[in-house]
Amino acid sequence: MIITISREYGAGGHTVGRRVAEELGIEFYDQDIIKAAMEESGMDMSEVERTEEEISRAGAFLRLISPAAYIDQQDNLHTIEQRIILELALKGPCVILGRCANDILAKANIPSLDVFLYASDIHRAARISSLIGSSNPTEIKRKMQKTDAARRAFYEQFTGKKWGDSRNYTLSLDTGLLGYDTCVQLICEAARKGELFREGAGLGDRV
Repeated sequence: MIITISREYGAGGHTVGRRVAEELGIEFYDQDIIKAAMEESGMDMSEVERTEEEISRAGAFLRLISPAAYIDQQDNLHTIEQRIILELALKGPCVILGRCANDILAKANIPSLDVFLYASDIHRAARISSLIGSSNPTEIKRKMQKTDAARRAFYEQFTGKKWGDSRNYTLSLDTGLLGYDTCVQLICEAARKGELFREGAGLGDRV
């Protein structure tokens, strides 16, 4: 079973994803995807963050007026990431964090359990405070909005779908309300049931 996790910033996507992978005994991929893509494309992390930030600031208008080289750079990076994600998925069961993995796998007809994690601003602010080492409400809010905007713009640019729309995911879970333990349990249970269902269907097909 391939599990993809999309998440709001501060909703605990990395923590939940890693714990799910550990519970199921499968691989967990997050920044590894970006690093591998950067190595192949010759880009560095600061360049990736800068271009994604520009997309989030100006949205569709920027894409209309941007030089062709800028668009080509983004498309090239995403193409590399697509190939890497598919290669990782074909290796075997795993959890893949972000990078439009749910859409990439769907287009390749690779079954996956797609999860979106979210939480209230209050719950996320507490986590973000520890992540950035600041208790300044203005700084926390700015970081939250900036990161969410970048993720939303990236997802919507390359999928044509609305980021966070429950119709694009198998499960949408409120980590603030449910807690990490419950979210991990629900995802693992859904993954196990999904795998059993596939195995059962396979047995039926062979009868």
